[in-house]
Amino acid sequence: MARKPPRKPRARPEAAAPFGKAGAARKKPAASSKKAAERPRNAPTPRRDEDARPAFSDKPAATASSPLPPRLAPKGPQKVTGRWPVMLETKGWSDYELLDMGDGEKLERYGTYVIRRPEAQAMGARRLDASRWEGADAAFTGDVEEEGPGRWRFARELPETWPMTMGAARFHGRFMSFRHVGVFPEQIAHWDWTRERIQAAKRPAGRPLKVLNLFGYTGLASLLAANAGAEVTHVDASKKAIGWARENQNLSGMDDLPIRWICDDAMKFIAREERRGNKYDGIILDPPKYGRGPKGEVWDLFRDLPAMLDVVRALLSEEAAFVILSIYAIRASFLSNHELMMDVMHDKPGTVESGELVIRETGSAARALSTSLFSRWSAS
Repeated sequence: MARKPPRKPRARPEAAAPFGKAGAARKKPAASSKKAAERPRNAPTPRRDEDARPAFSDKPAATASSPLPPRLAPKGPQKVTGRWPVMLETKGWSDYELLDMGDGEKLERYGTYVIRRPEAQAMGARRLDASRWEGADAAFTGDVEEEGPGRWRFARELPETWPMTMGAARFHGRFMSFRHVGVFPEQIAHWDWTRERIQAAKRPAGRPLKVLNLFGYTGLASLLAANAGAEVTHVDASKKAIGWARENQNLSGMDDLPIRWICDDAMKFIAREERRGNKYDGIILDPPKYGRGPKGEVWDLFRDLPAMLDVVRALLSEEAAFVILSIYAIRASFLSNHELMMDVMHDKPGTVESGELVIRETGSAARALSTSLFSRWSAS
């Protein structure tokens, strides 16, 4: 989607393609043996559209014949400070544990079910007895790549959904075709941090803190932010994901909370919000690596993320409290993300910290598993 000429101090690439939660990367749907509401999660497993295809399927995300214009360096004094590396660690809670990992797989407990899935970062040796692994209630088999399709193998007949709890939120787990179950446990580190900033944020009397959640998936970040006192706009291009999120809202008893559920392409939505002059006090975004929007828009994280962050920066209010960027393209660099966020937020006082999201095993001598990268800015 061609954009108007950029405003100073930064230039936005006009060739950047719009994309919503529909693309391929983090969740790419396919029929599941459980007929669950599907939507893959990690780039080409996007938390996006049920009809999405990876960007590389038939159209390249970028070619030599479609070069992007150079980005302009920020102008003016840099006000933001940076801190890295930061490791945000999750040790689990009553409904989640990382039980073991190794040999390219991880063994986890979600609610009452033990689940076995591929995990490229689990490069060490397993510590639990083989019988624990073989006794898993469900195991994902198929393509070892995060964006690759596969299938679930069940030890016995299991329900299509099962209930779980995370703080004040209640939600349904589902076995999805791209190895995901509807929650990414490492994100609890961001959810707790977001709650603290929402509750501590200073804003004009009588105006609720406004939070925008792009690529919102099953809605846990939106529910917890609204429960902390924010007015939330949740955007996702998958109708099934929106339906799942609203289901979780009802299950949590949060139907009266101020959440707008928007089914739309994320880039198109924020472009309209910028034209309308709408502002937000906090923005959460978790884009895929590759993906397609509902109308075939091609998204490439490395090419298009800078343009998206430019618009995100323009949407921040004068009283903005935070921005969170999570990236599940684990082969990328948190340092690259850090420098990009420092560039975008250069004139906004506060701190950008960047690093990795990590899950810690249970038990003694527990090891840490890196799951994703992040950069986040805080005004305080």
